[in-house]
Amino acid sequence: MSLTIDITGLPEDRLAFSPSPLAELVAMLHLLAEPGHHPTLHGWVTATSGMLKPELADRLIEADFLWRHSRADFLLPARPAATLAEELDAVDRLDDERYVAAALLTSCGSARLSYRPAASPLTDQGARDRARELAAARGPRQAAFTERLLTDPATVRALVRRLLEDCDRAFFAQAWRQLVPGLAADARRKADLPARLGPGEALAAVSSAVTLEEDGSGQRRIVVDKLQDNSVSAAEAGGATFIPTVFGRPHLVVVHARGWQPVLQYPVAEAGLAEPVSLALVQQRLEALAHPVRLRLARSIARGPQTTGELAAGWNLTAPEVSRHLAVLRKAGLLTVRRRGRYVLYSLDLAGSARLGADLVEAVLR
Repeated sequence: MSLTIDITGLPEDRLAFSPSPLAELVAMLHLLAEPGHHPTLHGWVTATSGMLKPELADRLIEADFLWRHSRADFLLPARPAATLAEELDAVDRLDDERYVAAALLTSCGSARLSYRPAASPLTDQGARDRARELAAARGPRQAAFTERLLTDPATVRALVRRLLEDCDRAFFAQAWRQLVPGLAADARRKADLPARLGPGEALAAVSSAVTLEEDGSGQRRIVVDKLQDNSVSAAEAGGATFIPTVFGRPHLVVVHARGWQPVLQYPVAEAGLAEPVSLALVQQRLEALAHPVRLRLARSIARGPQTTGELAAGWNLTAPEVSRHLAVLRKAGLLTVRRRGRYVLYSLDLAGSARLGADLVEAVLR
């Protein structure tokens, strides 16, 4: 499964890289709501939660569905600004129909009210009833939010903005001053790559889960390893925006709804942390180890390097059988190989194998 962003015919300078204070604030709010997704940032969660005033902490708990599982598309700006206030002003300029349709994603789930996509829940009774039904299934807070959003969108919009502004004063403004130099530097480095080395290099620098596909007909597509299956056109929207984040790993958050410019928020590389791997590779490794013979061979070479002949003798197998199983493990990236004279020694890649569980969790959370 993947998201596809068609960039056929899109000039390379329309791939924009820029930090966004609003997107980073919402990444932090997601982290506070769902710390289990981010084990390396538990210290920040504990420190920040401890400094929040009880009234603000309670409001964040009441509103956490706005960023816990999904985020409204307007929270990832296609045209990032220098300040949070400027980005919130841009959100305020959205008409009620666009704002409400995007906000309902957080309270109604991933269905995106798709049973009648052209109908506005502000004016169409069927779409309104569907929104209420979906929100009620998700919980009383979502149902109450949806009801108020449908009947009084201006008040809800003001409340959401005020909550974000209060978070800015409580903890975000100080954190942003420390983060923005590094995020801006990362964005500049990646923005230089399309012109110098081509968009493929820029996308590879964003994440190993983001690739460029090209065919002989001139079609070019950005493919993002995500749970969703969808395709959007960046050329029709006028470009695509890439937003670096310190607090986003392991997620790649993508705006891909019809009528919105594609936006991808990506985690900046962190020293000491392995590059993310695709869900397809995780699945390949699990399948490689699921075979009982390959699992026995893996256990043997985990203890020390062995040759094909030693493994064959130890497990009463033929050398060709062992070679076939080792080839599967090697293709999955689970082996290290070195020569000693005329012998080839195979070892289990312990670091890669140890990360398998973490890779699985990171890939499914992406």
